[in-house]
Amino acid sequence: MSSLSKVKLMNPAAPNKSTGIINGQSSGLLNWNDIAYPQMYELYQTLLSNFWKAQEINMQDDIKQWDHLSDVEKDVFLRINTQLASLDSLQTPTMSQVMDYVTDSSFKAIFAVVAQQEAVHNESYSYVLSSLVPLREQNERFNQAKEDPIVRKRNQLILEAYESFREEPTPQALFKLAINSINLEGIYFYAGFAFFYHLARQQKMLKTSTMISYIQRDEMQHAYFISQFVRILLAENPELHTDKNISYVYDTIGHAVELEKEWAHYILKEVEGIDLDEFEEYVEYLANKRLRQLGLNNLYEEKDNPMPWIQVYSDEMINETKSDFFEQKSRTYSKVTQSNGFDEL
Repeated sequence: MSSLSKVKLMNPAAPNKSTGIINGQSSGLLNWNDIAYPQMYELYQTLLSNFWKAQEINMQDDIKQWDHLSDVEKDVFLRINTQLASLDSLQTPTMSQVMDYVTDSSFKAIFAVVAQQEAVHNESYSYVLSSLVPLREQNERFNQAKEDPIVRKRNQLILEAYESFREEPTPQALFKLAINSINLEGIYFYAGFAFFYHLARQQKMLKTSTMISYIQRDEMQHAYFISQFVRILLAENPELHTDKNISYVYDTIGHAVELEKEWAHYILKEVEGIDLDEFEEYVEYLANKRLRQLGLNNLYEEKDNPMPWIQVYSDEMINETKSDFFEQKSRTYSKVTQSNGFDEL
């Protein structure tokens, strides 16, 4: 499959409304009132509505509580924080690179917002660390995240797809990059999130969990956007819509699930109160959701959220109605309640 070429900044002879998200014709000008997929403007507005900064959250309460955490809680807190930061560090440059090869200016704009939000997430983890431990320990923890063999194994699945696209940006490589971005944003963060929410349900480190809920809200939207990007990519490029690629989706998401389970057992094994069998079912529940967003069937037995206590600990959840491009039915991203859990789309 031929490589993608970097899209020219300006092509006055082409229409403003792109003729394809890749390999299309586009002037490079963005008129949000004349785009190929009008629903993208709605998603763009939702992402902007989510805007937040780490410094908006006052960490004083968590600083006071920090010394009252157990040694296990402190250690897991710092390890998860830096390991999540290591994942988010991959997203900003990767999403920025994808922009160079996407023809449709509306998609470029959304990738730009995603890249910026991932930079905010990365900063937020550093902000939490700077509130709690000195720079020397921060650096030690970031080095620990780099060197940890379980973390490296987990990250390798994502890195291979991302690096393959960097080395040879083909439509096929872009497809695989997108599936692994869904893995990263839609599956990989959740063992870490579960730990922070577990502390919060004990009224511990509530400011950190508020920040995590903001990050999760963003990641939820990012995973949804990338799933729609994949569906449009396959619809516009039928040569990519092969049995082999559909099998790749199931295999790769299944692999991500197993890696997330392995990491959860590794990182959460000494944390009292988190049922790891229940967490395994939760990761399968998330994987089914990601597959359905891609228009595919469940990989695992269908079940309700087995961890309903994972929820937003703030009132900031945006009430927005989304329209699935392919199913053409309303989907409401409703405020979280005690009954529906945080990640109900």
